[in-house]
Amino acid sequence: MIAACPATDCSMPPASAAPAATDDDADDARAAASGDRRAFQRLYRRHAERIHGAVYRLAGYDHARAEDLTQEAFVRAWQKLPGFRHESAFGTWLYRLAVNMALMEIRARRADPVGFVDEQQLPDRGETPFCAAEREELEQAIGTLPPRARAVLVLHDIEGWRHEEIGAELDMAVGTSKAQLHRARQLLRRALGAGS
Repeated sequence: MIAACPATDCSMPPASAAPAATDDDADDARAAASGDRRAFQRLYRRHAERIHGAVYRLAGYDHARAEDLTQEAFVRAWQKLPGFRHESAFGTWLYRLAVNMALMEIRARRADPVGFVDEQQLPDRGETPFCAAEREELEQAIGTLPPRARAVLVLHDIEGWRHEEIGAELDMAVGTSKAQLHRARQLLRRALGAGS
């Protein structure tokens, strides 16, 4: 069962809250694409926390893997920046690149698929506030989930992706994505002692 929440601020900030798009990002992205390392450092400082948060959750709350994936995402961004067409905000492009890298790692592990579908839903995101103790217990429980089930849960329930997007990124049918989400939620309930 989740630990009792002390009488402090127990709200949990939204996981995928994006930093406000700025003209600075566009200017710095153009400068960095031309080789300006300082412009890229500014982009890194603005976006590293959000990127790390996303890959940290996808990596099962493994700090070392999340650090590696974050650094790899920024290295890849530096390499691909000359081809960035500015059709979306830099932060959106970078976020997608980082998440795709984390998902490729999950695909490379060839985690097990699941063969049943159930539409049972947990409460919507944001309905239940979490304190630090609850959040830590939840993170530990999510970290123990099988990689593909964890990826679907994180992308759907935390990052706000639709099953169609998840299926396309993880190379699975929409029904399989839904089944993985159901499986992840069941395993999470058991891990947290919420019944079976």
